[in-house]
Amino acid sequence: MTKLALFVRLEAKPGQEAALADFLASALPLANAESGTTAWFALKFGPSTFGVFDAFADEAGRQAHLNGQIAEALMANAETLLSSPPNIEKVELLAAKLPA
Repeated sequence: MTKLALFVRLEAKPGQEAALADFLASALPLANAESGTTAWFALKFGPSTFGVFDAFADEAGRQAHLNGQIAEALMANAETLLSSPPNIEKVELLAAKLPA
């Protein structure tokens, strides 16, 4: 059962909105390769506000993701792409509907 998640809010630096959107979209193959990640979404809330929502069956999957290639790449590019550090929230899911 998917019971844990991460919600990450990202604010793009002025002029870096398209680059951040492209970066997030390009992370999909990495997310697909993570066996412990049951769902992964790249989000756009507004012109410069983006996010990521990912879900996991257990804490090991969540930690693997936090220590994985997507987080590593984001932090390596954070100074260029982001106007502030990512706001990472650990979330407990109460209910979920996911494809079988």
